[in-house]
Amino acid sequence: MSVGMLKMYISFAGMIFMFLAVGLILLSRYKLKGILSGVVGLIAYLCLMASGLIIFYVVFSGPST
Repeated sequence: MSVGMLKMYISFAGMIFMFLAVGLILLSRYKLKGILSGVVGLIAYLCLMASGLIIFYVVFSGPST
């Protein structure tokens, strides 16, 4: 597997984390109450930070040859 293909799959994981974070944030704000809302929100924001780090890595790691 080439480096470019590997970066593509890693960026797909980052995008999946972003969509998961959006869904979990909406779920925690509008459907859940109490401590469960806080736990789901924390997981959502951790997914958002992980996706940001993944995309940051893919973008700033440079072109693949």
